[in-house]
Amino acid sequence: MRFPVEVLTMAGLMVLVIMFLMAMFARLYRKAGPHEALVVYGFRGTRIVKGHGTVIFPMIESCHELSLQLMSFDVAPQQDLYTKQGVAVTVEAVAQIKVKSDPESIKTASEQFLTKTDQEREALIRLVMEGHLRGIIGQLSVEQIVKEPEMVGDRMRGTCAEDLSKMGLEVISFTIKEVRDKNEYISNMGRPDVARIKRDADVATAEAERDTAIKRAEAMRAAAVAKSLADQERVLAEALSQAKQAEANRDLEIKRANYAEATKKQQAQADKAYDIQANIMQQQVVAEQVKIQQVQKEQEIKVQKAEIERRENELIATILKQAEVERGRIEALAGAEKSRLTAEAEGHAAAIRSQGEAEAEIILKKGEAEAKAMSVKAEAYQEWNQAAVVDKLITGLPEVVRALASPLSNVDKITIVSTGDGDAAGMHKITGDLTKIAAQIPALFETLSGMQMSELLGKVRTIGDKAPKPGNGSGTVASS
Repeated sequence: MRFPVEVLTMAGLMVLVIMFLMAMFARLYRKAGPHEALVVYGFRGTRIVKGHGTVIFPMIESCHELSLQLMSFDVAPQQDLYTKQGVAVTVEAVAQIKVKSDPESIKTASEQFLTKTDQEREALIRLVMEGHLRGIIGQLSVEQIVKEPEMVGDRMRGTCAEDLSKMGLEVISFTIKEVRDKNEYISNMGRPDVARIKRDADVATAEAERDTAIKRAEAMRAAAVAKSLADQERVLAEALSQAKQAEANRDLEIKRANYAEATKKQQAQADKAYDIQANIMQQQVVAEQVKIQQVQKEQEIKVQKAEIERRENELIATILKQAEVERGRIEALAGAEKSRLTAEAEGHAAAIRSQGEAEAEIILKKGEAEAKAMSVKAEAYQEWNQAAVVDKLITGLPEVVRALASPLSNVDKITIVSTGDGDAAGMHKITGDLTKIAAQIPALFETLSGMQMSELLGKVRTIGDKAPKPGNGSGTVASS
């Protein structure tokens, strides 16, 4: 279904008219919040609108807003205020004032302040309050103003209430901030009280000190008595303790003396036992050394005997056995030769027998000579103990001298400082000391062996004298 264009156009125009009327109505409708009031005046007269709205027709009505909020400002007269005592003081206060909420008060306040600014309105209110403050201060003393500021605030609210009510205002609070003067009246005002309080404090302090001194004296006396008793007990305890300590020290010294005596006895016994044991050990060592020497000598004798037996066996094996073998061979040859020659010639038998006997006699004489040589050697071996000792001593001398001089081989460098004292200085001193060391070696051997070198060398000469000379032995063999 389609609507005609004219209908749509009319509907659009009606919507536009409605919207225009609503906009116009919105511009004409004014609202007042809870913190303000609208004062409307015009052909319908003056009316107050608070907390709701109203339509203000243009050209025939108008309106103004009046704030109902709290106003706070300082009340501080520039001139000094005089009290009933004639003392000039300066008072600073803070006042909180607002427009009353009833329509009559709002209308009255609108009549007084609607066309004025906030500063002008506060200046008018401040003048009224400063005047009332001056009158109230003139009726009071400085002590009342300083000590009872709440009373000043109450009188200010009571005095200003009527005048401010005529302007549609009310005083919410009035508070004195500061009161001061140029003549130090206020600062001196408390001095009597301060002096009295100070005097009372001094008296109380003195009384407290007196009581404290009394209590302290009593406490000190009690402490002195207690200390005296404690000192007596302490002295008695110290005396007892010193007596106990003396007894303990005496017992300790006695025990120490006994212990020291026992220790010395034990030490002496131990030292004596040690010396005895050392002597016993030394004797045992000497005995063992003698046994070792005896064993060595016995071993040497056994070695010598074994050598003699070996030589005898060697001689028997090399000479006698060979002689016997040779004799057996010769006898066999002689017998064979005799048997062979028996048939040849009886005359040759005697010659051959004589020749065999001569050869046998030569072999026998040779064995006897070897046996005599072995007996001489055996006798020499029996006397070889002392000779061996001498030989060992003499052949060991270079080794001993070398051992004594070996420390000098470890010396890297010798610096000789000569004082010019002849042979006793310089390198001669070192060689002379070495000679003296070497000369002490025979005495060292005598000390170690327990035998004199002269005796050993004498025995060597005796052995040499007893030994058979090779020439004589050979001559005897030859003569035999």
